[in-house]
Amino acid sequence: MDKITQTLERLKTQNEIGLMTHVVIGYPNLQMTEAIVEVMVEAGTDIVELQMPFSDPTADGPVITKANKIALDNGVKIRDCLEMMRRLNEKFNIPLLFMGYFNLIFNYGYGKGDSYGVAKFCRDAQNAGASGLIVPDIPPDEEQEGYLDACKQNNLHPISVISPNISGARLHKIAQIASGFVYCTSRTGTTGRPEAIAFNWLNAFLTKAKQYISVPLAVGFSLSKREHLDLLQGYADVAVVGSYMMQLFEREGIDGVRQAVRLLKGE
Repeated sequence: MDKITQTLERLKTQNEIGLMTHVVIGYPNLQMTEAIVEVMVEAGTDIVELQMPFSDPTADGPVITKANKIALDNGVKIRDCLEMMRRLNEKFNIPLLFMGYFNLIFNYGYGKGDSYGVAKFCRDAQNAGASGLIVPDIPPDEEQEGYLDACKQNNLHPISVISPNISGARLHKIAQIASGFVYCTSRTGTTGRPEAIAFNWLNAFLTKAKQYISVPLAVGFSLSKREHLDLLQGYADVAVVGSYMMQLFEREGIDGVRQAVRLLKGE
């Protein structure tokens, strides 16, 4: 059984909502990124999303966009991301996912030999220990450049991303390819905007999604409190906390991240 399925089944058995945290590889530098992930795992996070830095992160708000720029200014390349994935996978037995934009994957390895692009990236990601990929700018019901086939051949879960304005027809298509879990945004737009979450409306969206999708649901965008996770109990299987963790790190350092993960996990 793969790590994502194993983790989600454990959470279901324990009647517990999972926590997925997010980092940008190379923010504030490679060494500290790795230290932040270690603290998150030791404090109890269930899944970690490792974002490969990109110059135009269209799904991300100002906090994560700034982190992407800092990482790129630090000279972080995909090979650094793969090396970090490999090291973390050797240390921890939890699902580690790559998050990135399709341009990065499509152009991976170009000009460095006959093998490049989506198939090579998926092969290298799997060899490094990734459990799945989150690519927010790829239509989840389209097989862009063999993306879905490459994920399947390399035992990677291609995590679909959906927003509240999705139609039933599109949900039906996504249900046919959904793997691991589906990432549901709590609203349209970008990550990290400081807006109140309308949980009645959000939970109605999740209820609708469950009518079509059989795999677990994760929810992200603007989550920051244990209260948020409690309100999602019974509707979602995993809560995703990203921008808030980076804001905490900027204000309180790594100890703030450790304490936040413990509080989010109800400890």
